[in-house]
Amino acid sequence: MLLRYIFLRALMLIPVSISISVVIFMIVHLLPGDPIDNLIRVGSSPEDRAALVVKYGLDQPLFVQYFRWVGAMFQGDFGEAIVLRRPVADLIGQNLPYSLQLGALAFLFSSTVGIILGTISATTRSAIVEQFVRGFILLGSTVPGFWLALLMILFFAVQLQWFPVSGARSWESLVLPVLTIGFGGVALVARVTRVALLDVRREDFVMLLHAKGLSSRTILFRHLMPHAMLPVVTILALRIGWILGGAVTVEFVFGRPGLGSLLIRALGQRDYPVVQGCLLMLALAVMLGTLIGDVAQAAMDPRIREAKK
Repeated sequence: MLLRYIFLRALMLIPVSISISVVIFMIVHLLPGDPIDNLIRVGSSPEDRAALVVKYGLDQPLFVQYFRWVGAMFQGDFGEAIVLRRPVADLIGQNLPYSLQLGALAFLFSSTVGIILGTISATTRSAIVEQFVRGFILLGSTVPGFWLALLMILFFAVQLQWFPVSGARSWESLVLPVLTIGFGGVALVARVTRVALLDVRREDFVMLLHAKGLSSRTILFRHLMPHAMLPVVTILALRIGWILGGAVTVEFVFGRPGLGSLLIRALGQRDYPVVQGCLLMLALAVMLGTLIGDVAQAAMDPRIREAKK
């Protein structure tokens, strides 16, 4: 049953992927300017510009360019960067490991700390601790990532000089970007964990467990947490795509290589194939995270599989 559910959910991603590819292609090509502006030299004639337009197929109708792009992707070819003049697949392959490393550490940080803080907030009897955690959740939910990144650089890198301002040469260069991306994730995961635990604690079976004489620790970790983890697992799976998307501005602010830096540079140059490839990778990460979340939910709760038949 679970395999059938996974197959059906994966099948549903096909029309979604096609729709996303159309949206990405149209948005990129409707932006003002084009990559030819970054290729022609000062004083070039209109004929030189027209020759470059024809060379890169930009004179074709948009639907022709789209189908050529999609057809090449089915053959594993993401095209060639117009300005950088390198295969897009090579550029993505060169920068993706940096984004995955940053995203994995930020995901681990936000998941672990978020679940711990959410559990503390839901189970503590100290008003001070609860108010502190709730204040942290509110702060993390409202502070923009790029603004937090600038504050991190100003305080920890410039003033205290604990960590490098930019680059990716050592593990120290990962600390500030991971904290910046993970901060908002901690707040989100903590809030979901807190609400889920409080909801489960109101169930009748919890009163029965207390009546049986089980300790609060046993009830929490053996009975409450497994029930409360269903929405938490869902939000964590969605964070997979959100983290890679959130890393776009953070990588640029910290001067790190990665998909984010590559995307922003390509946007400035209007390098269509690179922008399309990067956006498609980010979209696939979001869809993959959604699929993982749905499968995890179905594996934890059989009622979801039954409802999806």
